[in-house]
Amino acid sequence: MTRLSYETAETLVYDPVSANRMATRAVLYTLGFRRIETVATLKAFEDVIRKRPPDLALCEAQGADSELCAMIQALRQGAAGFNPFIVIIVTAWEKNAALIARVVGSGADDLLLRPFSTTLLAGRIETHIQRRKNFVVTTDYVGPDRRHDLSRPSDVEPFEPPNSLRMKAKEKLAPEQAALRLDAELRTALDVLNTEKLRRDAFQVCIQWRLMQGHVSGFAAQGAELGRIAELTRAIVKRCRETEFTQAAGWCDSILAAVEGLEMGVDRNASMHLLGHAALSLNQLFRPEASQHDQLGEIDATVAIIRAREAQQMAS
Repeated sequence: MTRLSYETAETLVYDPVSANRMATRAVLYTLGFRRIETVATLKAFEDVIRKRPPDLALCEAQGADSELCAMIQALRQGAAGFNPFIVIIVTAWEKNAALIARVVGSGADDLLLRPFSTTLLAGRIETHIQRRKNFVVTTDYVGPDRRHDLSRPSDVEPFEPPNSLRMKAKEKLAPEQAALRLDAELRTALDVLNTEKLRRDAFQVCIQWRLMQGHVSGFAAQGAELGRIAELTRAIVKRCRETEFTQAAGWCDSILAAVEGLEMGVDRNASMHLLGHAALSLNQLFRPEASQHDQLGEIDATVAIIRAREAQQMAS
């Protein structure tokens, strides 16, 4: 097996405790890492990732795990930095179900319990070089594919994320070569991420519209869906600036106009009609391979599942 070399790999360590920060740095140095940057605040961690994404990031969850996990998922969504696919290992002093759920949901590659040995960290890093999980894109998640029951039907297509750590440590590309290769792979992977997110967000707008149709007239009943529709639509507008889907802007404007009308109580029937027409047209734009009839069938099937789940929760 090819011996791994970490001399040119760029690593970022976030830990608010100085002694722990230095201990992590020392372990990395023992493993052969030389380009190691350490920061003491989550804000500094995010700033470095935005300005110069590392190949590997280790970040401590203690004290601010919710904020850290939200930042990681924002990064994975393509909103916080140039490279959403950096290898991320979260560290913690105590594992519990809530923390594990947040870290898994953030899209981080790994969760490592402190104190850890040099051998254990080496093994985890090697795993993410040699056998890193493929990534998936869903409505609320971008990150490693952790589905256990692969027999269940799913339209989520995994893809291999760019891995600059592997390029430098295993393939031993010079930093300049790795940068060129990463740039090319990032363009392809970001196209996959953006296209899939647009498809899923547009579909969710349709789901929220359909759910609203089942409510009795009144803002209190529809407020949650309206807020979600506005949030998703603004995210679509922002993401479309980086894609070829310039036509989406007009349909998004119509959706937001309909939302405003519903919030102000202006002719609910007309606003709902506008919302439905614009939402379905937006969905069709991102999924031209499916007829509107087929799309409505898929939307209604999903809504039926949601309502059945809600009814079951209320019954229990």
